Amino acid sequence: MPQTTTLTREPVVNKNRAITANRLIAHGPNMGSVVETLNELTEIWPTQHTVFVCLGRLVPTPDLMKWQVPPNAMVEIPSQALAHPQTQALLPQLRDAGISMCLTWFSPGTPLPADCDWRFVLMDRRRHQTPAGSPGITLAWGLPNVSGFQEAVQSGYDGASGWFFLHGNPPPKELAPGHGQIVRLLNLVRNNAEIKEIEAALRQDVALSYKLLRYINSAGFGLSCEIQSFRHAVSILGYANLHKWLSLLLVGASRDPSAPAMMQTAVARGRFMEQIGASFFEKSEHDNLFITGAFSLLNLLLGTSMQRVLDEMHLPAAVTDALLYEQGAYAPFLKLARLCESFDSAELEKQAAELQLEPAQINRALVGALGFADSLQA
Repeated sequence: MPQTTTLTREPVVNKNRAITANRLIAHGPNMGSVVETLNELTEIWPTQHTVFVCLGRLVPTPDLMKWQVPPNAMVEIPSQALAHPQTQALLPQLRDAGISMCLTWFSPGTPLPADCDWRFVLMDRRRHQTPAGSPGITLAWGLPNVSGFQEAVQSGYDGASGWFFLHGNPPPKELAPGHGQIVRLLNLVRNNAEIKEIEAALRQDVALSYKLLRYINSAGFGLSCEIQSFRHAVSILGYANLHKWLSLLLVGASRDPSAPAMMQTAVARGRFMEQIGASFFEKSEHDNLFITGAFSLLNLLLGTSMQRVLDEMHLPAAVTDALLYEQGAYAPFLKLARLCESFDSAELEKQAAELQLEPAQINRALVGALGFADSLQA
């Protein structure tokens, strides 16, 4: 039977806007469908952070115990469901199994079971200005922008869940010199410049050179000898991998407090597009799909306009059309990636149907992309 549950996601951040958890929202018709979907994702489950699992509009029931719960998963229990007999039957089973719980949509004065340990509590800040009466670490939800987050922290919240950090950022400015150097290198690599030109450009930026040598000499490459020359590093990496590494470096170059959360979002979009679009495009275009998603937040990450960033780069028309105008071959996949960040799955399911994609394909690409993005920030 094909899966009918669709997942969307949002990050959880602490007071410093660093990601401390991820939140997966399951939009399913019943608990059986949700459990089936979650069990199908065991092998690619993201392990870098805690994962909150929200059951959407479903009442949590003992059927949830058929899920092989990963060690880092935390089940959300809506406060509105606490009085439901099925939820009351589930709570002691979760506790006895050692499965952590997060109380969601809590309101002061809500009667709470005496034997539940609520590690986290999610409150809608549009309704509750302070986290008064909260029985755990309290996260604000429904924040409109960065200023709203700062106000929530000042009023006592311990962090937040949602996409507030994509809104209310400082106005665009000129591209910083360090960012410009990465862009110049990207252009050299994309245009297949000679290694000596790339080597000369690397020598102009000591920090960038150091990062490249540290990256290629890391344990992940498993090289038998240390690489000390830029020429050797470039030849070992190859132009395609060097281009992707520089792209990730550009995405991670911001010093904004929200940069880690934005970088995770950007890289997850890129990886999602790369995976979900693999069957639609030739292999030679897969990197362009990744670049489209990864660069979709460059204007926020670098504090400049998208037009100004792209004017500095020589990217394929399909990439720039998607980023600037939401048009072209890659645009539907960028739209799909963005819709995976919505609490409402209706538009996501509509877009998936237009692309003739099944929920199982979306879910695997989403969870796999999240794990990939988190691994880069380990």
